[in-house]
Amino acid sequence: MRMTSPGPSAPCQAWTDFARSLAAFSITYNVAEGLVSMAFGWSGDSVALFGFGADSFIEVGSAFLVLWRLLDDGTGCRDTRIRRERLAARGIAVLFVLLSLGTAAGAILQWAERKHPETTAPGLIISLLSLSFMYWLWGSKVRAAKAMDSRTLEGDARCSLACMKLSAVLFLGSLVYWLIPTLWWVDAAAALVLSAFIGKEGWDLARSAGRPNFTGGCRCG
Repeated sequence: MRMTSPGPSAPCQAWTDFARSLAAFSITYNVAEGLVSMAFGWSGDSVALFGFGADSFIEVGSAFLVLWRLLDDGTGCRDTRIRRERLAARGIAVLFVLLSLGTAAGAILQWAERKHPETTAPGLIISLLSLSFMYWLWGSKVRAAKAMDSRTLEGDARCSLACMKLSAVLFLGSLVYWLIPTLWWVDAAAALVLSAFIGKEGWDLARSAGRPNFTGGCRCG
């Protein structure tokens, strides 16, 4: 598994191997993060933490779409590669939108029932760990997306960037509730902010996938 970024003049195969390794790492890490976050969110009545865990599986789906896009990347006609790019990118956009709607619905329900998390310690710990991993992952995916001129990899990088934003919001929401427990609505408000971030990323990616100037060509050496 190649986890070191290739140089600017590296051949396309090196960037393809790198992108596949990033996708495999994303799947492994986000499955673990998602299961832990959703378990703590469910047991602690935290919609924000549960929604954050669900977002991890959006990243898993995105990574699988990347692997599908990179199957036999060196073969096939240009039109086929472009079609696969746009289908995969739009698939990621749909995942974003579905998660946004689900997170918003959960937050509104929590607000209506005036529920609040029993503890915010898991949210603080998980969000800090996520921030430390996602920054490296996001930067690596951005480099691969630019080198390969791939809308799919660009969308996958946006998933990691969205996760960084969500981690920051989750951390701040958890910290506020930990310091001022009377603010019972903070968790639901944080979840609504998460849903807005997720929905915007999905909308931006959907528009990006249809850009007419997309070439489908690899820019690497």
